[in-house]
Amino acid sequence: MSENPILWHPDEASIKATAMSRFMREQGFDNYGDLHRWSIDDSPAFWQALVEFCDVRFDRAPDRVLGRPDNIMDAGWFEGAELNYAAHLLRHEGERAALVFCGENGARRELSFDALRAAVAAVAGSLRAAGVTRGDRVGGFLPNCPEAIIAMLATTSIGATWSSCSPDFGVNGVVDRFGQIEPKVLFATDGYYYNGKRIDSRAVVAGIAAAIPSIHTVVVAPFLEDGDGPGDGCVEWDDFCVPNHELVFEAVPFNHPLFIMYSSGTTGAPKCIVHGHGGSLLQHLKEHVLHTDLTPEDRLFYFTTCGWMMWNWLVSGLASGATLILFDGSPFIDEGHGLWQMAEREGVTVFGTSAKYLAALEKAGVRPADGYDLPRLRAVLSTGSPLAPASFDFVYDAIGKNLLLASIAGGTDILSCFILGNPMLPVRRGEIQCRGLGMAVEVFDEDGNPVVGQQGELVCTRPFPSSPVGFWNDPDGARYRAAYFERFPGVWAHGDFLEVTEEGGFVIHGRSDAVLNPGGVRIGTAEIYRQVEKLDEVVESIAIGQSWDDDVRVVLFVVLRDGVQLDDDLQARIRAVVRKNTTPRHVPEKIVAVPDIPRTKSGKIVELAVRSVVHGEAVKNTEALANPEALHHYENVAELRED
Repeated sequence: MSENPILWHPDEASIKATAMSRFMREQGFDNYGDLHRWSIDDSPAFWQALVEFCDVRFDRAPDRVLGRPDNIMDAGWFEGAELNYAAHLLRHEGERAALVFCGENGARRELSFDALRAAVAAVAGSLRAAGVTRGDRVGGFLPNCPEAIIAMLATTSIGATWSSCSPDFGVNGVVDRFGQIEPKVLFATDGYYYNGKRIDSRAVVAGIAAAIPSIHTVVVAPFLEDGDGPGDGCVEWDDFCVPNHELVFEAVPFNHPLFIMYSSGTTGAPKCIVHGHGGSLLQHLKEHVLHTDLTPEDRLFYFTTCGWMMWNWLVSGLASGATLILFDGSPFIDEGHGLWQMAEREGVTVFGTSAKYLAALEKAGVRPADGYDLPRLRAVLSTGSPLAPASFDFVYDAIGKNLLLASIAGGTDILSCFILGNPMLPVRRGEIQCRGLGMAVEVFDEDGNPVVGQQGELVCTRPFPSSPVGFWNDPDGARYRAAYFERFPGVWAHGDFLEVTEEGGFVIHGRSDAVLNPGGVRIGTAEIYRQVEKLDEVVESIAIGQSWDDDVRVVLFVVLRDGVQLDDDLQARIRAVVRKNTTPRHVPEKIVAVPDIPRTKSGKIVELAVRSVVHGEAVKNTEALANPEALHHYENVAELRED
């Protein structure tokens, strides 16, 4: 039996009302385990059933659902089919809100489904007039605002390919990405607001345009309240968009490039990961409609930027008819209350965020249930890093008792999830609920054997439609193959270190490439973080393995609350809580206080970059980091030269 107690269980009436339950009954099953097994054993039948259940409309019907069932890289999903992703997101009509934008500076805008369609038509017509055609690339350097969604839908409606970065990237970070894919048009912003600061982006936009010769048109959406125009050589949004265009959707093959996403790039140039129209649409519909129970009555929020895959995931919620709540700015505006003020005002039903945000709320003493009226909130989603057991307790104590708390895990690589939530199943403390339908997820030991109750590698053993179309400029697939299939030939190795429980839940222990190995024992970093961050004095932490005396020793860096000193007593208590709740191997030999922890633009801490700095190795691409200056705190640390 699992050691993790059940914190929430849906009642029978709620279970029966879910789309997951209806779908399960339609397929002739009476429990999720059997449904999932069928979705793997007869995956063509499952994905065809999903197409019908979610009303996916092909302009040309497929010749077959799955051509090569033993080849994840080139499976041949829905061969011969044609469709358009944007057409499915824009199939809803009327004056009901499609998008509600809220900015940290108090700005608010709302677009109905009809207004969204009209805006997309205007931009799509203007893109065609600017010479953008099927297969061309269009870049977005924008806040999480309606214009970003409009530009993306316009781009994809004509069969062009969309790629975006958030406006906190510098020139080099954007050029490292967009320079590889050579966009014709760049949609940008004159600036943005973050944590009370007004930041002008026009010089960065000019630098990007100057560095990428393929860009012939730069369209600037005004975002600053007192902006001074789009900048030299740029055209303002309203001048570019010609209204009253007819909205025409280009029918494209199932795997036609839809999005180009990017790896974090902290160990070299970012990989350009190409995702297709059909696979992205089907996977997101499955995760929204079945695993999140999303309906047109929902108001879906996810804290994200346009540089993180959760933006693409959020936007696909339009296909289910949900209203999207967009926020741009700092999640900690108004001392952590800003997002909850918005959730109350806008009637958010599904609140998506990161594990680090929930942990920070708890540390700050913010209790949304005590200060806000959230009667419609029914689900909290968390991703970005493992959600600690204590954060499960916090959500049910301080946000709401009757909630589906769904920790989800997948990544940019698949633009979706391998393991995630389920409105039919109980939530156990510290666990992700289940494998996603159609995802043949296993945990492999080092020899490639599936294991239960042991830590190992997250793998997927059979094809799934949201696997990448490929990497950009990788004609023979060599880089794609090396990224996922070298560890276990023919099997997707995702890079997460985790275990599966007897009940089918999952506990993630960190990234495989960041696993510590003292004395030959593999340790996931998340196991250490969960214990250390229980202490009130510790705001957050990062652990690495330092090569020492022909072995590896665990080094822990901690960010402490203001005024707290890392004295002998605190070090002893840190070691004691780790030893008590894990093993002696987990206990750090060295503990060092630092003022900041480096992280990617999407908020993930970067153990590998810290490890490189500690060992005197170069970090190849600091442009991928949100705070690259933080790495200086890990250079030449005196404590790390001592026994």
